[in-house]
Amino acid sequence: MTPIPSFRAHLPDLNSPRFVTAREQSPYEYAAYFRANQRPPWLFALTQAWEELYTEPFKGITTDGNVILGLYPEEDDGVPIEEMVEAANALLDGLTQEQKAALTFPLAAREWRAWSNPEVLLRPLGLRLEEQPAPTVTAVHTLLRRTFSARGYARALAAMRINHFLGELVSLPRIMNADSYNILLFGTPSTEQAWGFLLYGHHLCVSVFLRGRQVVVSPVFTGAEPNGIDEGPWEGTAILRDEGEWGLRVMQSLSDEEKGRARIYEHLHDARMRQTGDLKSDRWNKDDQRHVCGAFRDNRAVPYEGVNCGRFSSEQKDLILKIADEMLCYLPDRARERRLERIGEFWDKTWFCWIGGWGDEDAFYYRIQSPVVLLEFDHHSGVFLGNEEPAKFHTHTIVRMPNGGDYGAALRGKGEEVP
Repeated sequence: MTPIPSFRAHLPDLNSPRFVTAREQSPYEYAAYFRANQRPPWLFALTQAWEELYTEPFKGITTDGNVILGLYPEEDDGVPIEEMVEAANALLDGLTQEQKAALTFPLAAREWRAWSNPEVLLRPLGLRLEEQPAPTVTAVHTLLRRTFSARGYARALAAMRINHFLGELVSLPRIMNADSYNILLFGTPSTEQAWGFLLYGHHLCVSVFLRGRQVVVSPVFTGAEPNGIDEGPWEGTAILRDEGEWGLRVMQSLSDEEKGRARIYEHLHDARMRQTGDLKSDRWNKDDQRHVCGAFRDNRAVPYEGVNCGRFSSEQKDLILKIADEMLCYLPDRARERRLERIGEFWDKTWFCWIGGWGDEDAFYYRIQSPVVLLEFDHHSGVFLGNEEPAKFHTHTIVRMPNGGDYGAALRGKGEEVP
């Protein structure tokens, strides 16, 4: 695997006003300061666009605004629903009435869609882990561990620990730590009826919908800046590197003609991505950068781009499935196997596109998209670190289920719809 360049060459000046001011603030003071001062202005402007997008009725991501129906039938994923319900009830049993009221929401609540990935606590919903007693935090982690695959829980834990590491790195541990995440519970935990939960915070946002033994884990946002810990008790922790390496191998394996069609923009900073200045419709902003399906983009029309995977070799298809397997790692094992089988039914309608170079040292973006899955991978420029250009040590990934699959919307009955 190609070594990741060291992030330590890009450590910020911690004596700058940005860090000195934030150092004295709680997460709520930090968010209030952000709103009052509208700083950074690019993020404040984006949050105003997000507010408008949040009010739109849910449709789902499509290629042209039209939802393809019938893609997500009811089925048995074999999930250990009894263990999940037991963990959720144990969490509830340990709460006060006030905590329960804060944690729980109706099944058909708009708050399913309230997640966002910046460190600013834009919507202080549910329970924030860092404010809870240790038994409650343990109960939340038990729910996560019993819901996710072992690999998925390890991924979530690593993202939380890297967030903690970043907080220490820039002397903002009150803003970014392993417990600076909010959890919301929707519906009533049941082995038969629908329910679910949402966990969100900086660089980790995971939505889980359950009905019987069927599970939907989407949308998912996982990021890391940096994407590895090089000192301290969690030294050696690293995430989001394999899927980058495998995506690069797919691109490098294409013919010159295919590379030309796959690459939709030559440069990671391309003015054509910001055609209108409208943050609701342009395909680049400083937070999402090249991602098109991040927070509040639940109804975006994303046309297929790049090269069709239908004629890929078996080796190239295997790489696509390895990427999908890694990005879908939160799903319990059997559920993930079924999702991969379903993805494999749509090779002729699966597309792969690329932005940037494809040299071993190049930063890049790619997207894999079909009627039943949309996977995005992007190398970012610095937010807390000082690299102005995208770098391989700052990575964002997104998982979506197009055509109404997100939030389990396609599986919901009357009165259960996502608002």
